Amino acid sequence: MKIKAGITAALLSAFLMLGSTVPAQARMNCEKRIQKAENNLRKAVAKHGEHSRQAESRRHQLEETREKCGRDHDHDHDHR
Repeated sequence: MKIKAGITAALLSAFLMLGSTVPAQARMNCEKRIQKAENNLRKAVAKHGEHSRQAESRRHQLEETREKCGRDHDHDHDHR
C-alpha cells in the first residue's frame, strides 16, 4: 500500500510541475512572436513608410498574433 501511495505522490508531483511550466512556456512563446511581429512592423515602416502596403500588412500580422495569443491565454484560464 505504501508503494502505491508513493507512486501516486510522485505522479501527482510530476503532473503539477508540468502543468505549471506549459502555460509559462506558452506565454513566453507568445511574447517572442509579438516582439518579432512588432520588429517586423518597425522595419517595414522604416523602409517603406507608415502607410505603405508593407506596413499595413505587418500591422495586420501583429494584430493577428496578439489576438491569437489572447485566445491562447484565455483558453489556458478556462481549463484551470
